[in-house]
Amino acid sequence: MSETKNRKLALIASKGSLDMAYPPLILANAARMSGIDVDIFFTFWGLDMITKKKMDKLNVATVGNPSMHPWFHIPTWLGAIPGMSAMATWMMRKEIDKLDFPPVGEFIQLVSDAGAHIYACKMSMDMMKLTKADLFDEAEVLGAMEFMEMTEGAQVLFI
Repeated sequence: MSETKNRKLALIASKGSLDMAYPPLILANAARMSGIDVDIFFTFWGLDMITKKKMDKLNVATVGNPSMHPWFHIPTWLGAIPGMSAMATWMMRKEIDKLDFPPVGEFIQLVSDAGAHIYACKMSMDMMKLTKADLFDEAEVLGAMEFMEMTEGAQVLFI
């Protein structure tokens, strides 16, 4: 009798803005609801998503984010005006509330409780002077090579 292995999804979350926090969380949640094993590796600015002091204070970047400008119907140069990021963040939070998505910290807890594994990149933590105590309680710390080894055979998505 052959043993069937469960599908595996490995998500690499590298961005820490509000608009980039939801894609990996939505995918992780959908995968867990479908019975797919999920490992999420938070690296570089993606660590903000699992850093206790930052996870529920993420903002939308208006400068250097060309996708935001058609949504707000503003030229790129206007994104540099003081207050534009705060306004974009407020507007996005309003839209997220309409869709009944939880705040980032609550969403991280939800996918973790559903069985997704949360990993923080050791090198990025060292670079940003973060400790395990700074992170979401269920997060584990490991290196990129360890993550690659443990997710062998998984579908990998870099977000």
